[in-house]
Amino acid sequence: MNTKDKEKNDMKTILETLSAFCGQAFAACGYPEEFGAVTESDRPDICQFQCNGAMKGAKLYKMPPFKIASAVVEKLQGVPAFEKAEMAMPGFINLTLNSGWLSEFVNETHRDEYKGIPQTLKGQTVLVDYGGPNVAKPLHIGHLRSAIIGESVKRIAKAAGANAIGDIHLGDWGLQMGLVITELKERHPDWPCFSPDFDAEKEPIPPIAIEELNKVYPCASAKSKTDAAFSAAAHEATVRLQKKDPGFYALWKAFMAVSKADMKKIYDRLNVSFEYWYGESDAEDYVDALLEVLQSKGLLEESDGAKVVQVSNEEDTAPMPPVIIKKSDNSNIYATTDLATMIQRRKLFDPDALWYVVDKRQGLHFTQIFRCEKLAGLLKDGCSCEHLGFGTMNGADGKPFKTRDGGVMQLTGLLDTAYEKALANLEPSKFQSPEHRQQVADRLSVASIKFGDLINNRSKDYIFDFDRFLSCEGKTGAYLLYTITRITSLLKRTSEEVPTELDASLSLTPAETALLLCLSSTSESFKKALAERAPNYIAEAAYSIACAFSTFYHDDRILSEEDPLKRKNRLALCALTKERMLFLTDLLAIQTVDVM
Repeated sequence: MNTKDKEKNDMKTILETLSAFCGQAFAACGYPEEFGAVTESDRPDICQFQCNGAMKGAKLYKMPPFKIASAVVEKLQGVPAFEKAEMAMPGFINLTLNSGWLSEFVNETHRDEYKGIPQTLKGQTVLVDYGGPNVAKPLHIGHLRSAIIGESVKRIAKAAGANAIGDIHLGDWGLQMGLVITELKERHPDWPCFSPDFDAEKEPIPPIAIEELNKVYPCASAKSKTDAAFSAAAHEATVRLQKKDPGFYALWKAFMAVSKADMKKIYDRLNVSFEYWYGESDAEDYVDALLEVLQSKGLLEESDGAKVVQVSNEEDTAPMPPVIIKKSDNSNIYATTDLATMIQRRKLFDPDALWYVVDKRQGLHFTQIFRCEKLAGLLKDGCSCEHLGFGTMNGADGKPFKTRDGGVMQLTGLLDTAYEKALANLEPSKFQSPEHRQQVADRLSVASIKFGDLINNRSKDYIFDFDRFLSCEGKTGAYLLYTITRITSLLKRTSEEVPTELDASLSLTPAETALLLCLSSTSESFKKALAERAPNYIAEAAYSIACAFSTFYHDDRILSEEDPLKRKNRLALCALTKERMLFLTDLLAIQTVDVM
């Protein structure tokens, strides 16, 4: 292993390490080092890894690939990493690792401060915008994907060395707030906050129950579509709120607190947390600064009474609408607040990257505001903006998941249903108390929902299936938790001290080798997850380890192994497997359990 890399906290992944060995062999034969790129074998029945560089060299040097491969293979003989390096016609290089080297690689990964995870974002600030719920509305299943994908992506960035910041970016301003205030005024006209002489310091806002608040907006929204007077009153309330009318502003702060407290309960249940709870209201203070920048750079144009910024370019294959900054009635829209929020975020955090975890159907919106930002220079030079779009969660009919009566399911309803199903599957006698069983059921249900989502590429739609997700068999969150509890139980049953490292002098069984290969490849999975902002690679890695451990558990004796050296080594392998699975599940923000 290259110690300099370790000293730099930049331990190479296994493919990078093997590619370096092969690259040196190619260079020794007079060929470019990049020909040495190693990949996992597409024929694992023949070898573990392969290098196809000779095939590229054949075209460039007009030589039979087997001649190039044979020369390189000769140079690889004696490299400690390889038990076998063989040429296979017409010029593939098949590689099988030395078991001792593989064990030591896993040991070194364990010793590494960052567990072998490349610190490619070290020193960078990455702000992840996810969540995006509207205040005074209950969270529904449409908020699920943004929350759990965003939390995982944030954790992946943090593991790569970034100062990763999560901002919920609440929808807490504009007409929807005026609608809520107007409906509350109709229901409670005697509240002091509606009096013209209201004094916020002397008259508290009456308590607002979350149950009532969740009903207020749908009712108000429906009224505004048929009742012109109500709609006009809501627009007037919006203006008064934005001017911070004492009564309306105090009422807004009161129901904001109630709504945020309810949201936090649900997000806590999902093991999702935000470093900041900013919203559109916070961006309001930066709108004037936005207008000033756009005006000074000559970007603002008048269009049918609205103020817009043109963002089309010559490469566009379809019409690109302008960004509307101010509507004809001088009101702001989402683009306005999103751009103003960029100014706010630059002032507060000076980020190197902004990642927006939002439904992929909002792709046009983000293309527009990203182009507008570049034209205006709202963020520092080099700051990148990415829209991490995600697909929909669908029912068995392939359409967005609904309740039985066809409505949009609230997120609490989804979680409660999964919890009840999980609870019914847990035998009471296994648990210390009813409360312990309930805690396990809650974590199991949430893990099942989250893994069922995150195992899919975020950009894809997927079918939500309670029963399949909660199964302890197959590619499920329950299976991961079951594997971890199995390892925990096994380690508790031994009275001997479990080594913290593997004995590299011992030969390995096929099952041990397969498990070690899975453990050694997680850094590669992490690299893909980071590069594509895609937690499914982490989920797949965790599942592969769980499967490999299951085979190892059934094929090889562990506690009953008579050879003390082999027994201790297998116990060490169990402990390292658990450690890695805990690391991966934490990246997915999945909480584990102690018994199932």
